[in-house]
Amino acid sequence: MRVLFIAGFGPIVLEMDTARAFYAGALGLPLTGDAAYLSTTGVDGAKHFALWPLSATAQSCFGVDAWPRDVPTPQGWVEFDVDDVAAATAELAAKGYRVLVANKTEPWGQTVSRVLGPEGLLVGVTHTPDVGGIETCEDRAAVDRRGGTDDRGMTHRDLSRCRPGAGHGLVQRAPGARALLR
Repeated sequence: MRVLFIAGFGPIVLEMDTARAFYAGALGLPLTGDAAYLSTTGVDGAKHFALWPLSATAQSCFGVDAWPRDVPTPQGWVEFDVDDVAAATAELAAKGYRVLVANKTEPWGQTVSRVLGPEGLLVGVTHTPDVGGIETCEDRAAVDRRGGTDDRGMTHRDLSRCRPGAGHGLVQRAPGARALLR
């Protein structure tokens, strides 16, 4: 089997009106349909898919390895690239959604804010720059301490390309690959 692309993705919702208010209302996704099924083909396809360990998710959102007990544990995640992360974050907060992390620049260059959707899906609004097939990661010392994996559990094979003292390492990717690591 050879997977060609992500054909579809969406949360399993318990309360359609609440989910519609978040995804169509707050995020502005052009959803059509009825109470039985809302969908869109009006948003470009997924640029990235990953299995993201909860401990790494907690580290990215809260700076700790354990997900806080007072925050519902997400069962999945989705990120939407937007033109202005700060404005999108302010809009979500103004609509009453709890912002878990706001306008954070990740070590690989992505700016992200995250909220929990009404069904427990971790939803990010992001800006992910394309850095020409080379991605930044945590500094080499931090990666070396983890035996070649970064705080997201990603294995970095070519640490020899890291620039000492630059505060980051480099990971070679296929030409044209989107700069997004989890």
